[in-house]
Amino acid sequence: MKKLITVDNVSLRYGDHTLFEDIHLKFTPGNCYGLIGANGAGKSTFLKILSGELEPQTGNVHITPGERLAVLKQNHFEYDEENVIDVVMMGHTRLYEVMQEKNAIYMKPDFSDEDGIRAAELEAEFGELNGWEAESEAAILLKGLGISESLHDKKMAELSGSDKVKVLLAQALFGKPDILLLDEPTNHLDIKAIQWLEEFLIQFENTVIVVSHDRHFLNKVCTHIADLDFAKIQIYVGNYDFWYESSQLAQKMQQDTNKKKEEKIKELQKFIARFSANASKSRQATSRKKLLEKITLDDIKPSSRRYPFVHFAPDREIGNDLLRVEGLTKTIDGVKVLDNINFIMNKGDKIALVGEDELAKSTLLQILAGEIEPDEGTFKWGITTSQAYFPKDNAKYFENIDLTLVDWLRQYSPNDQSESFLRGFLGRMLFSGEEVLKKANVLSGGEKVRCMLSKMMLSGANVLLLDEPTNHLDLESITALNNGMISFKGSLLFTSHDHQFVQTIANRIINLTPKGMIDKQMSYNEFLENEAIQREIEAMYQ
Repeated sequence: MKKLITVDNVSLRYGDHTLFEDIHLKFTPGNCYGLIGANGAGKSTFLKILSGELEPQTGNVHITPGERLAVLKQNHFEYDEENVIDVVMMGHTRLYEVMQEKNAIYMKPDFSDEDGIRAAELEAEFGELNGWEAESEAAILLKGLGISESLHDKKMAELSGSDKVKVLLAQALFGKPDILLLDEPTNHLDIKAIQWLEEFLIQFENTVIVVSHDRHFLNKVCTHIADLDFAKIQIYVGNYDFWYESSQLAQKMQQDTNKKKEEKIKELQKFIARFSANASKSRQATSRKKLLEKITLDDIKPSSRRYPFVHFAPDREIGNDLLRVEGLTKTIDGVKVLDNINFIMNKGDKIALVGEDELAKSTLLQILAGEIEPDEGTFKWGITTSQAYFPKDNAKYFENIDLTLVDWLRQYSPNDQSESFLRGFLGRMLFSGEEVLKKANVLSGGEKVRCMLSKMMLSGANVLLLDEPTNHLDLESITALNNGMISFKGSLLFTSHDHQFVQTIANRIINLTPKGMIDKQMSYNEFLENEAIQREIEAMYQ
């Protein structure tokens, strides 16, 4: 019997708002489905329906009998009193129950014949569930995700937040589940853990359904995209880039209504050939390539997605003398986060700050933006430069501010622009109609980021300092910001956990470590794939 998860006639409404209407889908083994949709479209809610945590108003979800479903848990405090290795094995509920019952019987002081019979039954089931390999499999998963062996017998409460996330991920992956549901699995993971997870999912032979804002991750692991749009879910063959480009192509074809069908078919064939040629050699990509070649003109449809317009236009051209940093050192709460940092920023540089220490990267940007003072060292901006800064925490710009969005943005408009100009500007950032009269202090995280980007665009700065600008943004806004930063004619200094963002924008990488920095003029992929550089970084952490 083929292992399937089938969604039949599922609908869900909250009041007048319809999240899903008559959803009919089949998810099959060997495929990884990336579930995408605008913020608030209901992606996480749909995963809860698939897992049985939430009941739809109509329809049902059917899983082939005997199939085991695993879900990435979101409550990081749920297992605080449990040992790390046990938490991983709890991912296979039945196996863990058998282990517990078996151990309890063997601990009995008065072991009866009935106990012996029951223990024999449990031992047989334990063997069938691959129980003898359980502890070593759990340890391998933890190690792959970067949890050292010394932590395996610790209580979960003793772990850092990011390590707890890794343990819960190992729990979901444990015991080769038949169906794996992952909601934002790369959140709080470092680059090595993400790379390990990508490889794990590429080799995984059962069904995976994943929600993620990480386009590079979706491109690496997905064989299909499940697009939640117009309260329906449509499944497309290919990864995220293929879906994005094909939806753009469909929109263009729709606009070119007079174009002959043969011309459109030729355009589609060229497009598919380009994506098929780019497929890597992994098992995922090979099966995807075969399916791509079967796509017809009717299979691709335009999306209802709206993309903000992100365009940074410098008021003046930048000179050759940008920034000189000498001996910057800073200690925070008794910990030296920056130690003797030296570099010169040149015209045309788009520098990504990378490294494990988030505080070090943010602190350097705060110093360069004039937000805080260094303990030692100096930095000097060139006279032709003007800077705009995007902080990781933007709360102070919105708290206790009783202004509409138009008036909020007017504060940062250098020429006191008219209301119609500001409304038009906000409209391009997806604040349309009456939304511009919303109060700035009630905005969502994503809306605040779009406002901060508007503020930066109005500044006309020729050097941008951005600290994790993709946080809180949906895939559409990330794509728009990504394109805006690629086309920016000035220079950049930025941090991001979005691999594709860094790879497509940066031409220089500065890795901050506890023992100084590594500065290379190269792309992010070249930096990560250079073994000598990676060994040098590891040595700086020892």
